[in-house]
Amino acid sequence: MNWSNIIIMAIGLAMDCFAISAVQGLNQHKWHPKALLMAAIFGFFHMSMPVVGYFAGNLFVCFMRTYAPWIALVLLGFLGGKMIFEAFHHDESRSKTAHWEIRYLLMLAVATSVDVLATGLLFVPYPEWLIPSVITIGSITAIFSLGGYLLGMLFGKLKINMEMVGGLVLIALGIKICLEGCL
Repeated sequence: MNWSNIIIMAIGLAMDCFAISAVQGLNQHKWHPKALLMAAIFGFFHMSMPVVGYFAGNLFVCFMRTYAPWIALVLLGFLGGKMIFEAFHHDESRSKTAHWEIRYLLMLAVATSVDVLATGLLFVPYPEWLIPSVITIGSITAIFSLGGYLLGMLFGKLKINMEMVGGLVLIALGIKICLEGCL
């Protein structure tokens, strides 16, 4: 275990949050202060889950290998389907606030960090790397989430049904996580 491995792993783990944050940004035309809350929630969950995985150790690994991909698929599929539904049944007063509700952000955080739980097992033979690693993972995730939001906001100025695109991205991400976990 070394710093380059940890940074590469943290970047890889942050990509799901980057994609979801970009989708959030696509739906906005100006800065929303809750983007910082979203980045903090994603960073916190990505920081916490490896710790839980570390302490759960080998007892939990069988469950995670079996069910984590399916949990992510169901959560992201549900959220993506909801976004697609809302794209066709557009309520302007609701659409700008719906994706900033705390329960929505928490569901996204759980869906994207459930696979991060298993990375805690990597630190069982290297307990001295656990704390610096989770701080790095959480920080990089928060930074990438914020960057994804800003990038999405930039591209959101295009006149495309971004709620539909966002829903499809979430469903695709759920399928990707599920296939990676099952294959």
